[in-house]
Amino acid sequence: MTFYQQIASNKRRSLFVMFGFIAFITLAVYFMVVGFGFDPSYIWIALIASGLMSFFSYYYSDKMVLSLSGAREANRQQDFMLYTVTENLCLAASIPMPKLYVIEDQAMNAFATGRDPQHAAVCATRGLLNKMDRTELEGVIAHELSHVRNYDTRLMSIVTILVGLVALIAHWFLRMSAWGGGGNRNGRDRRGNNGQLQMIFFALGVFFALFSPLIAQLIQLAVSRQREYLADASGVGLTKYPAGLARALQELEGDPNHLHTASNATAHLFIHSPFQTDQKTKTQRATNWFANLFSTHPPIEDRIKRLEALS
Repeated sequence: MTFYQQIASNKRRSLFVMFGFIAFITLAVYFMVVGFGFDPSYIWIALIASGLMSFFSYYYSDKMVLSLSGAREANRQQDFMLYTVTENLCLAASIPMPKLYVIEDQAMNAFATGRDPQHAAVCATRGLLNKMDRTELEGVIAHELSHVRNYDTRLMSIVTILVGLVALIAHWFLRMSAWGGGGNRNGRDRRGNNGQLQMIFFALGVFFALFSPLIAQLIQLAVSRQREYLADASGVGLTKYPAGLARALQELEGDPNHLHTASNATAHLFIHSPFQTDQKTKTQRATNWFANLFSTHPPIEDRIKRLEALS
């Protein structure tokens, strides 16, 4: 594939996953409402409460992520190569210059955040800036700017909010059910369904209440992996040099340092998973599709193969 074909393919896959995510949430909420015998209007209480939380998270998530990561604003004199590389790539991508930040950590990594190109930030670790040459750094920054240009940072914020929404609603229904808030689980409900059918809906409601947060998280991880593939291909579209990003990914994979400020809440933002494992575990994950389901990033080997296949 050319990088244009990879970009189109990854966009289609991401759209498919997102539509599936929305359909799953709708189905899960429906079965929880009907299964627990709640008045459907109750769902609006959860939606309003989660909506207020989501609004705050959407507008302030970038500041929270940078704070949690221990990032400081970059200095043009001290971080001259980071500034010049970013400026040149922004001109190529026709997007505004994002705010630049640095994490004073010897682990090599980088991430982008912000709800749109006008409110974006790109952050790199000191280890990445010190150890990568200009071509490799261009590949990494082009990858991160592609997240901004493709609105991946916004998409992943929305997906994260949706995952939190599912967990909140599931917890709310389980608590309300335990307190006796349903009231229509036995006998005939308002639509005249018999008791046996209502018990089936109740069982489905319990299933979705217990497992929908896990399923939603798996979908979130799938979206994250697809957007990494897309950012790789889009980044090559900016640099026109797949080998630069491929070499950078190889260095990231071989980096023995652990990023101390990373957490499960921010791991999906980075260009490479910040949680290092030994080489044996890395090899097992690369060949184990089940383990990859719980990964925020695709295997580095797979990403490099795709880059090497670009023409």
